[in-house]
Amino acid sequence: MSRNAEDLAAQIRVAAGAVPPKIGLVLGSGLGHLAEAVQGVAIDYADLESFPHAGVSGHNPKLVIGTLEGVRVAVFGGRAHYYESGNPAAMRLPLEVLKALGAETLLLTNAAGSMRADIPPGALMLISDHINFSGLNPLIGEKTDARFVAMGDAYDPALRHALKAAAEAESEALEEGTYAWYSGPSFETPAEIRAIRTLGADAVGMSTVPEVILGRFLGLKCAAISTVTNMAAGMSDEAISHEHTKAMAPLGAEKLERILRAFLRQY
Repeated sequence: MSRNAEDLAAQIRVAAGAVPPKIGLVLGSGLGHLAEAVQGVAIDYADLESFPHAGVSGHNPKLVIGTLEGVRVAVFGGRAHYYESGNPAAMRLPLEVLKALGAETLLLTNAAGSMRADIPPGALMLISDHINFSGLNPLIGEKTDARFVAMGDAYDPALRHALKAAAEAESEALEEGTYAWYSGPSFETPAEIRAIRTLGADAVGMSTVPEVILGRFLGLKCAAISTVTNMAAGMSDEAISHEHTKAMAPLGAEKLERILRAFLRQY
């Protein structure tokens, strides 16, 4: 844990109170409004030294600490991506701060492209495993033996079971699948999609995997859900773009919010 993370955690406690959050929630595209539902304190990333600027349109770079559905949460309204700076560990400091605040669980959301006909745009996919197809790793350069992180149950089975139960309670479909991480910012080619389909991927995106690696490194239990915004390249005739992603994200976001709220109520 860096000294900077401890200092920032102390700063956040002054603003938001000393009660530790139980869950850290990283919001993907289309879910920014969920942070506004938290009863608590919002802190701009700009006021937290060395926090990423989260400079992707569709993200809201604020850390919100407070209560949602009776659970103390820390909500990250924006994330930094590898493609913004070339740093796969861009989210290390925010997640170190989350750990320093006392959280035990990291729940991530993202927008993704689907490679399965039964998970179309507007559907949700609970991530059961991932393929780090980029080959990048946020722990490169870490000097301690803690860098050798076991990833066999990176996506915590108990959390996945609870999220499935929450989806069932809300009568929402929640398929499970494997997520592949590409670095971005360009979208994948049809040939790349054929390659990762052959390897066993069900969805593809430009985030989440480095955060899960960091979360496991920090001892956090992790889970993640993708909102499908498009079929992957070569899987349909639709034109893929960031504007398209932002336009389609709200289709799944409403369903995802209901599942997350139900999950928190039973947490």
